[in-house]
Amino acid sequence: MTSFTRGRGLRVTGWSSQLPDNIVTNRDLEKSLDTDHDWIVDRTGIHSRRVGGTTSSLSIESGRAAIESAGLTPDDIDVLVLATTTPDRRVPQTAAGVQHELGITGGAFDVNAACSGFVYGLAVADGLIATGANHVLVIGTDTLSTITDWTDRSTAILFADGSGAMVASAVDGPGNLLSWSLGSDGELERHLYCEHDGKMIMNGKEVFRSAVPSIVNTSREALDRAGLTIDDIALVVPHQANVRIIEAACKRLGAPMDKVAVSIDHTGNSSSATIPIAFDEAEAAGRIQSGDLVLLTGFGAGMSSASAVLRWEP
Repeated sequence: MTSFTRGRGLRVTGWSSQLPDNIVTNRDLEKSLDTDHDWIVDRTGIHSRRVGGTTSSLSIESGRAAIESAGLTPDDIDVLVLATTTPDRRVPQTAAGVQHELGITGGAFDVNAACSGFVYGLAVADGLIATGANHVLVIGTDTLSTITDWTDRSTAILFADGSGAMVASAVDGPGNLLSWSLGSDGELERHLYCEHDGKMIMNGKEVFRSAVPSIVNTSREALDRAGLTIDDIALVVPHQANVRIIEAACKRLGAPMDKVAVSIDHTGNSSSATIPIAFDEAEAAGRIQSGDLVLLTGFGAGMSSASAVLRWEP
């Protein structure tokens, strides 16, 4: 990303998240997999995960709530950006149906950057606002349960469903998204993928090996571009893939775990939805105060990676 001076930036004016009602615990998985609760918790940090709904239905709920949170109506939204790796159909984009149900009359399209998708979506919103949009609805939703082999212990214990959304509104000046850094290393795509009409295939050891430096690299680049260090950050909101990955990456960044938002224990890994879900929960718990600097950081299949620094001024 090239630094430049511009007249318009973004501020987050609304936010929300949505989880399916159905809770699948580790005890439930014990009945069908060669595993047990303690083994899953030790390796992933997950105690339970949410499963159910469709990408469009979850997106509609989180998107509607985010628009209401911003004090806006659907007519105010210029563009809907839906980050997802589990579209309801190959064609058309799932954003089209979500747009229709919400009553948005502006543009609508999907972004697929796997678990990094939500931060990619914020970067897209930043560009749209810089060039004329007034309000952009960014939604991150995935229903990974639909592409999970529930007989495969290596993946069934991880994946889940959920949605989170933010409304990005134009403000004069640079705005509150201070910087972002996006990355991709396609040579590593073979370690985590899903074919058309197939199920998720993952080489867990290689994903772990690649994930930690990916998080660290884009985080440091985003911090550098904002003229900040990790000590300036009040809260790190990472992609909720595996608590071991979160701990290892934050240790290398120098971020203590009491400054890290962790929701994976009760939500599982819902790909592009995890960052906005964890953010929404942290904000509701009072962990983010006005003026705080927040680091959003993720990685995913591709291997994609993305980080952004946000000054929280709702």
